[in-house]
Amino acid sequence: MILSRIILGMLAVAPMTGADLKRHFDSTVAHLWSADKAQIYRTLAGLVEQGLASVTVIPGTNAPDRQEHHLTDAGRAALVDWLRSELDRQPEREPFLARLFVSDALDDDGVLLLVERRRAAAVEQLAVYEGIRESAAAPADRGGRLRLATLEHGIRQARTELAWLDDLQAELS
Repeated sequence: MILSRIILGMLAVAPMTGADLKRHFDSTVAHLWSADKAQIYRTLAGLVEQGLASVTVIPGTNAPDRQEHHLTDAGRAALVDWLRSELDRQPEREPFLARLFVSDALDDDGVLLLVERRRAAAVEQLAVYEGIRESAAAPADRGGRLRLATLEHGIRQARTELAWLDDLQAELS
């Protein structure tokens, strides 16, 4: 359900093909939601079947035809209904925290290595987020500011995690 509503929100910004949507997922919302190509195409087919999106075939010149998806009025209404509905909190799944929770089975060096690996991943993720922010154009409208705010959330979350990991590493050393 959430993936379909995120796709409707992206189609509200601009009509897109499945490949366009995948690129947008990877470059804009990857810090808050992921979807592989198959999930996106399956969801698009369902949205079209439900009448929430429509498809326009754009003839290709020296390339295959493109299927551009557009938000329908029913799709816009479904998006607005979802945005106004109660928040649907998803159960958290955090493999690192699950490992840390039971890592007493490791010796001290093993636990520190686990923490160091997570720290390296967090540093890398923070660099990706900050790179996206640096390359992003200044928001031209409220929608752009809201999308940038979700990126800022990811940046702050990564920084907070790094501070926590530093504290944990100091405690374990």
